[in-house]
Amino acid sequence: MKRILGAIAAGVVAFSGIYALAASLSVTSNTLGAGTSVVASCTADTLTATYGTLAYSTTIPGYTVTALVIKDNTATPNWTTCNTLAYRVTLYGSGNTSLGEVTGTVSGVANTSGSSFTTATFGTAVNANLITGVAVVIGG
Repeated sequence: MKRILGAIAAGVVAFSGIYALAASLSVTSNTLGAGTSVVASCTADTLTATYGTLAYSTTIPGYTVTALVIKDNTATPNWTTCNTLAYRVTLYGSGNTSLGEVTGTVSGVANTSGSSFTTATFGTAVNANLITGVAVVIGG
Protein backbone atom coordinates (compact mmCIF):
# COMPACT_ATOMS: atom_id res chain seq x y z
CA MET A 1 0.00 0.00 0.00
CA LYS A 2 2.90 2.36 0.80
CA ARG A 3 4.31 1.75 -2.70
CA ILE A 4 1.02 2.73 -4.32
CA LEU A 5 0.76 5.93 -2.26
CA GLY A 6 4.42 6.70 -3.04
CA ALA A 7 3.83 6.22 -6.77
CA ILE A 8 0.75 8.48 -6.67
CA ALA A 9 2.68 11.17 -4.76
CA ALA A 10 5.56 10.96 -7.25
CA GLY A 11 3.10 11.28 -10.14
CA VAL A 12 1.48 14.37 -8.62
CA VAL A 13 4.88 16.01 -8.06
CA ALA A 14 6.03 15.22 -11.62
CA PHE A 15 2.77 16.51 -13.14
CA SER A 16 3.00 19.72 -11.11
CA GLY A 17 6.54 20.33 -12.33
CA ILE A 18 5.60 19.77 -15.98
CA TYR A 19 2.55 22.00 -15.65
CA ALA A 20 4.67 24.78 -14.12
CA LEU A 21 7.22 24.46 -16.93
CA ALA A 22 4.53 24.66 -19.62
CA ALA A 23 2.98 27.69 -17.94
CA SER A 24 6.31 29.51 -18.13
CA LEU A 25 6.56 29.24 -21.96
CA SER A 26 5.80 32.44 -23.82
CA VAL A 27 5.62 33.72 -27.37
CA THR A 28 6.52 37.16 -28.72
CA SER A 29 6.79 38.51 -32.24
CA ASN A 30 10.56 37.85 -32.14
CA THR A 31 10.54 34.29 -30.76
CA LEU A 32 8.95 30.98 -31.56
CA GLY A 33 7.61 28.65 -28.90
CA ALA A 34 4.41 27.17 -27.56
CA GLY A 35 1.47 29.56 -27.36
CA THR A 36 -0.15 32.34 -29.33
CA SER A 37 0.59 36.02 -29.72
CA VAL A 38 -0.78 38.93 -31.71
CA VAL A 39 1.94 40.20 -34.03
CA ALA A 40 1.88 43.73 -35.38
CA SER A 41 2.00 44.22 -39.13
CA CYS A 42 3.58 47.02 -41.11
CA THR A 43 0.28 47.36 -43.04
CA ALA A 44 -3.27 46.09 -42.88
CA ASP A 45 -3.63 46.58 -46.65
CA THR A 46 -4.09 43.64 -48.99
CA LEU A 47 -0.99 43.10 -51.09
CA THR A 48 -0.89 41.28 -54.42
CA ALA A 49 1.97 39.28 -55.85
CA THR A 50 2.35 39.09 -59.62
CA TYR A 51 5.04 37.69 -61.88
CA GLY A 52 7.79 40.05 -62.89
CA THR A 53 9.05 39.70 -66.46
CA LEU A 54 8.46 36.16 -67.76
CA ALA A 55 11.15 34.57 -69.87
CA TYR A 56 10.62 31.70 -72.31
CA SER A 57 12.89 28.70 -71.80
CA THR A 58 13.39 26.20 -74.61
CA THR A 59 14.76 23.62 -72.15
CA ILE A 60 11.51 23.40 -70.14
CA PRO A 61 9.82 24.30 -72.68
CA GLY A 62 7.74 27.06 -71.09
CA TYR A 63 7.89 30.32 -69.23
CA THR A 64 10.00 30.91 -66.14
CA VAL A 65 9.66 33.37 -63.27
CA THR A 66 12.77 35.10 -61.95
CA ALA A 67 11.16 37.73 -59.64
CA LEU A 68 7.78 38.87 -58.31
CA VAL A 69 6.20 42.30 -58.03
CA ILE A 70 4.54 42.95 -54.65
CA LYS A 71 1.91 45.67 -55.03
CA ASP A 72 -0.54 47.55 -52.80
CA ASN A 73 -3.71 48.14 -54.82
CA THR A 74 -5.61 49.89 -52.04
CA ALA A 75 -7.08 53.25 -53.05
CA THR A 76 -5.18 54.95 -50.22
CA PRO A 77 -2.22 52.69 -49.37
CA ASN A 78 -0.66 52.79 -45.94
CA TRP A 79 2.53 50.77 -46.12
CA THR A 80 5.55 53.06 -46.00
CA THR A 81 6.33 51.56 -42.57
CA CYS A 82 7.26 48.38 -44.49
CA ASN A 83 10.29 50.17 -46.01
CA THR A 84 13.59 48.80 -44.64
CA LEU A 85 11.93 45.61 -43.32
CA ALA A 86 13.15 42.20 -44.44
CA TYR A 87 10.96 40.07 -46.71
CA ARG A 88 10.87 36.39 -47.68
CA VAL A 89 8.97 35.15 -50.73
CA THR A 90 8.44 31.44 -51.34
CA LEU A 91 6.90 29.92 -54.48
CA TYR A 92 5.06 26.62 -53.97
CA GLY A 93 4.18 23.76 -56.29
CA SER A 94 1.89 20.76 -55.88
CA GLY A 95 1.93 19.25 -52.42
CA ASN A 96 3.22 22.58 -51.05
CA THR A 97 6.76 21.80 -52.16
CA SER A 98 9.01 24.84 -52.29
CA LEU A 99 10.02 25.70 -55.86
CA GLY A 100 12.13 28.69 -54.92
CA GLU A 101 12.69 31.26 -52.23
CA VAL A 102 14.13 34.76 -52.20
CA THR A 103 14.86 37.22 -49.40
CA GLY A 104 15.65 40.90 -49.35
CA THR A 105 14.67 44.27 -47.92
CA VAL A 106 11.58 46.27 -48.85
CA SER A 107 12.48 49.64 -50.34
CA GLY A 108 10.86 52.35 -52.37
CA VAL A 109 7.21 51.79 -51.42
CA ALA A 110 5.07 54.89 -51.04
CA ASN A 111 1.56 55.65 -49.86
CA THR A 112 0.35 56.17 -53.42
CA SER A 113 -2.07 53.97 -55.34
CA GLY A 114 -0.29 51.17 -57.19
CA SER A 115 2.94 51.48 -55.20
CA SER A 116 5.06 48.32 -55.51
CA PHE A 117 8.48 46.76 -55.17
CA THR A 118 10.16 43.99 -57.15
CA THR A 119 11.73 41.12 -55.23
CA ALA A 120 15.32 40.09 -55.66
CA THR A 121 15.94 37.53 -58.41
CA PHE A 122 15.37 33.88 -57.55
CA GLY A 123 18.63 31.89 -57.62
CA THR A 124 17.14 29.56 -60.22
CA ALA A 125 14.35 30.56 -62.58
CA VAL A 126 11.10 28.78 -61.63
CA ASN A 127 8.85 27.05 -64.15
CA ALA A 128 5.71 29.26 -64.11
CA ASN A 129 3.50 26.30 -65.01
CA LEU A 130 4.41 24.52 -61.75
CA ILE A 131 3.56 27.39 -59.37
CA THR A 132 0.41 26.76 -57.35
CA GLY A 133 0.96 29.23 -54.50
CA VAL A 134 3.07 32.02 -53.10
CA ALA A 135 3.85 33.09 -49.53
CA VAL A 136 5.05 36.60 -48.77
CA VAL A 137 6.32 37.48 -45.30
CA ILE A 138 7.38 41.02 -44.43
CA GLY A 139 8.81 41.53 -40.98
CA GLY A 140 11.54 43.00 -38.91
